Amino acid sequence: MDILWLNQSDVKSVLDMPSAMLAAESGFREHGLRKVQMPPKSYLYFERHNGDLRTMPSFMEDQDIAGVKIVNVHPDNREKGLPTVMAVVVLNSTETGAPLAIMDGTYLTDMRTGAAGGVAAKYLARSDSNIVGMVGTGDQARTQLLALSQSMDIEQVRITCRNLSNCASFEKEMAPVVNCDFVRTGSIKEVCKCDILVTTTPVRSPIVKSEWIREGTHINAIGADATGKQEIGSSLLKRAKVVVDDIIQASHSGEVNVPISSGVFSQADIHAELGEVIAGIKPGRENDEEITVFDSTGLAVQDLVTANMVYHKALTAGIGKKMRLF
Repeated sequence: MDILWLNQSDVKSVLDMPSAMLAAESGFREHGLRKVQMPPKSYLYFERHNGDLRTMPSFMEDQDIAGVKIVNVHPDNREKGLPTVMAVVVLNSTETGAPLAIMDGTYLTDMRTGAAGGVAAKYLARSDSNIVGMVGTGDQARTQLLALSQSMDIEQVRITCRNLSNCASFEKEMAPVVNCDFVRTGSIKEVCKCDILVTTTPVRSPIVKSEWIREGTHINAIGADATGKQEIGSSLLKRAKVVVDDIIQASHSGEVNVPISSGVFSQADIHAELGEVIAGIKPGRENDEEITVFDSTGLAVQDLVTANMVYHKALTAGIGKKMRLF
């Protein structure tokens, strides 16, 4: 049988942010309705190489699609001329189990994670939000901002990162896309003076303090995706309405994992999963004074629903290369 091979150029040609957000929202909704099978992602840790490898299988029952993503996170890769995150997604037939497609998952991961932030802001941010603050300006920051530009009219973006020259590069790339004012600063405190704060760093000690965050702020906490990582102070999480993508996964590898393990926060303090909010099972933002936090760990179902969309678009457009495995 033939398998469709899609390289990164193929995926980029059919995957844009509006379609990624539609896919993400549908995937989260099905997850909230408990119509997916999705065990927590499993990790292999390569301590001598400062990296890890993760496998993320899932099955969406109503759409009858299944697959798995294999993805790494190696922070030192940039010194080797490689992306920090690289991934491959395999789609499988639920009828036979045979692989249908193998595709680049690196760009797909960036887009689906950015899309999740845009969808979260749609349900959790104030409707009059127009100032975005960004801590971190890497690849993920770019897709986060791109998705937010689909959800709101952005007037100003405040940015900070460890190397201010990277802030300048970020502004040069994103200003034509978002078409708003950019403010660069070396102060995280100044960046926190915003309506929507996005954190995309790999830190293991909190860098956002509770006293810096005003009432009514929404935070997309993206960086914490493994045990021991934390960007936001635990006291801030206690002040906020916390929404996670998946309670079990977030508890061991999301923004809440360190506060939970230290006993200052618990699963009972989590308000909802994003899918429950989208499906109307639990409320999202209920007033303009609430501080809301979306703890994004990245779900296999996000990869699956996005990859399935890419697969069908590629078939329709005649994109990709058919290869015989057996």
